[in-house]
Amino acid sequence: MPRSVNAVASRARKKKILKQAKGFYGKRKNVYTVAKNVLEKGLTYSYVGRKLKKREYRTLWIARINAAARAEGMTYSQLIHRLTEKNVGLNRKVLADLAMNEPETFKSLVASVK
Repeated sequence: MPRSVNAVASRARKKKILKQAKGFYGKRKNVYTVAKNVLEKGLTYSYVGRKLKKREYRTLWIARINAAARAEGMTYSQLIHRLTEKNVGLNRKVLADLAMNEPETFKSLVASVK
């Protein structure tokens, strides 16, 4: 019996990888084995990067809230503690946005929990 190879499926797999590697430099874009390795590493970096992005944004929000809270004579930890005591359901993203774009509202919020 002759050997059967599914050329359609293997070509589709290779095309899929090379299509994703479009825009890469040199052999990385048109040599399958190189493109496969580079793409795998790139996808790993993008996965990790999505996790790091969340971490970095949270630290940015905390820094902004802390700076705005200290201008009102209170530390970040005191502010968060008092907000949780008063059951104010604002997350750090919203608090940081208030501190940056609407300082008067943030000031009144801090005054309400003091």
